Amino acid sequence: MVSFIISIVVLILGYFIYGKLVESVFVINKNQETPAVRLRDDVDFVPLPAWRIFLIQFLNIAGLGPIFGAIAGAMFGPSAFLWIVLGSIFAGGVHDYFSGMLSLRHDGLSISEVVGVYLGNNMKQLMRLFTIVLLIFVGTVFLMGPAKIIAEMTGNFWNLWIWVGIILLYYILSTVLPINKVISKIYPLFGLAMLLMAIGLLIALFWGDYTIPEMVPDNLRNMTKNPEETPLFPILFVTIACGAISGFHATQSPLMARCLKNETFGKKIFYGTMITEGIVALIWAAAAMTFFGNVDLLNDAMLANNGNAAWAANEISTNMLGTIGGFLALLGIVAAPITSGDTAFRSARLILADIFKVDQKKIKNRLYLSIPLFVVAFILTQVDFGIIWRYFAWSNQTLATVVLWTITAYLVYTDKFYWITLIPAVFMTMVCTTYILIAPEGFELDNTTSYVLGGIITIIVCILFLMLIIKRQKGHQTTKI
Repeated sequence: MVSFIISIVVLILGYFIYGKLVESVFVINKNQETPAVRLRDDVDFVPLPAWRIFLIQFLNIAGLGPIFGAIAGAMFGPSAFLWIVLGSIFAGGVHDYFSGMLSLRHDGLSISEVVGVYLGNNMKQLMRLFTIVLLIFVGTVFLMGPAKIIAEMTGNFWNLWIWVGIILLYYILSTVLPINKVISKIYPLFGLAMLLMAIGLLIALFWGDYTIPEMVPDNLRNMTKNPEETPLFPILFVTIACGAISGFHATQSPLMARCLKNETFGKKIFYGTMITEGIVALIWAAAAMTFFGNVDLLNDAMLANNGNAAWAANEISTNMLGTIGGFLALLGIVAAPITSGDTAFRSARLILADIFKVDQKKIKNRLYLSIPLFVVAFILTQVDFGIIWRYFAWSNQTLATVVLWTITAYLVYTDKFYWITLIPAVFMTMVCTTYILIAPEGFELDNTTSYVLGGIITIIVCILFLMLIIKRQKGHQTTKI
């Protein structure tokens, strides 16, 4: 329990101390007119109150990430606490803050376009394709997942595809309608529900007869059933993504960058929501480690239920929180993924609009860009859910890595303290390269070979980045902002 409490305190202090450092490195301008005001179109560029943006951004970036990812990560033991805390403060928070603020400074541009500004046109073209594919994956996963859960909960009263159709219709509306018509109305309510569920679990952990394992040396090891098959590095760092660092966040931040009234809100909205998500992930990881008895029994329970984190979340919620917990679990397990899916499609529409320079004031233009996305997503619903999700996990962290390198380039070009993103960029490069070499969905190489090759590739990436920086600085191809 002591380690858990310290972890929460450190996350909160991280927001005030390290978050302030990150903000000072960026250098905000409270007098600079934001895109929400300067480019207001009452569709995507709409000034919204900071508290509303906070709850929307929190739900945007969270979804099921800090629940399912934390439960799966808890199977590794208290090492999960360490990654959530350090990842949120030094990687995820920095990643989210700069991706949001750079979008703000570049008229609300999508992350692929921001990458192009600092890493060049070739990387921009690659990232355009990469992010759109990633977002369609997210939308597809969060189309089928909730539909299956609802169908099961209702005893298959309606056919699965009827639920798919209903959710798809909602996705279309939330993607093409102005952001203040649907998203800004319902997101704060669902975001608040997710926070209340986490607070309820926190109270239950303190008042109930639960023993949270401590982060002592003996516990900071791989506590999964097959450590050789699921090595702590890099598997843990991909398993817990949204609770530490996630590339998906960078695709969502521009949505809120187009709604921010003043740059002074950036730390609260972008860094603050990441820290909040980290706290939620900590609570769920602690609940998973204790509810089933201990980490070993958690692993047994997950193995017996085919690693179904949705089952574990429902068991934890309903048993620790009772009837209210069951209701909140329904919101979390069904509503949360839906509210991530709709903004995934909305982000994809905005990326296409940025690419093809299509004005979004007219609804027909929004439909032209959105309908192909939904057609592709519907086709992908025929593919096995597990396959899509496995590739999404790696793609998600790879996107975060590219964004960290982008931010590092920006900091170098503007003569700012670039070490705050260079170190996590190098670390995440090692994580992603090693993961794809070692994972079943990758090359399935042995651990030692994967570590060696991962290290070599990471060094090559660092050298290529340095060469790019030197080349672009000589050519004066970047604009200081």
